[in-house]
Amino acid sequence: MNYTELVAAIKSYTENDYSTADVNTFIQNAEQRIYNTVQIPDLRKNVTGAMSSGSKYFSLPSDWLSTFSIAVIDANNEYTYLLNKDVNFVRESFPDTDSGFYGKPEYYGIFDDETMLLGPTPDANYSAELHYYYYPQTIVTAGNTWLGDNFDTALFYGSLLEAAAFMKEDPDTVTQYTARYSEVMQLLKNLGDGKNRRDAYRSGQERIPVRNGQ
Repeated sequence: MNYTELVAAIKSYTENDYSTADVNTFIQNAEQRIYNTVQIPDLRKNVTGAMSSGSKYFSLPSDWLSTFSIAVIDANNEYTYLLNKDVNFVRESFPDTDSGFYGKPEYYGIFDDETMLLGPTPDANYSAELHYYYYPQTIVTAGNTWLGDNFDTALFYGSLLEAAAFMKEDPDTVTQYTARYSEVMQLLKNLGDGKNRRDAYRSGQERIPVRNGQ
C-alpha cells in the first residue's frame, strides 16, 4: 500500500474527508508508535565511525532508533563488542577527569538521541562499527516504504486509531480498531525482536573478540 492508497483507505473506511495535514499527522503518529514498539530486522544499518582518544562521547547517526550492537576495532583488526549499561554506571565507573581510567572501551550507555557514552574513555583512536535500527523516511514523503509494502494493516489500523482519537469516536469503534491493530502488531512482533530494545551484547553476555575474516 503506497501513500495515496493509504490516504484513500483511511478516508473511505472512516467516511470522513480529512484535510491533508490531519491525515498526514495520523499516519506519522502511527509510524512513530510502530517503530518505537517493534524492532524490525529489515530496518537495520551498519555504519563505521571513530572513537577519539580522550573523548567519552560517540556520535549517533541522525536516523538512529536503537542499538543492535557496537564493536571496537583495534589495530589488529579484532572486533570487541561493547556491553550496554546504564549511562550513570558508565559515568561513575569511568570518570574522564583522570587519564588513569582511560582504556579500550568495554561499555556504552545511551546519553541522548544523538550521543553514546563510552567507558572507559578511549586511550587511543579506535575504529568502531555500529549496527542499529533506524527511523525510515515517512511514507508521507517517500510514497512507498517497507511498512507500507509488507505490513500495511499495521499502518492502516494505527492511523485509524489516531483518527479515532482526533474525532473522539465512540468506545466501540475504538475497541474495534484497537483489536485489529493489536492482532497485526503481534504478527509484526513475531517477525522482529518484540518490544524489548536490548541489544545483542547487553550485560550478562560474554564479550568475545572476533578477528575480521575468521
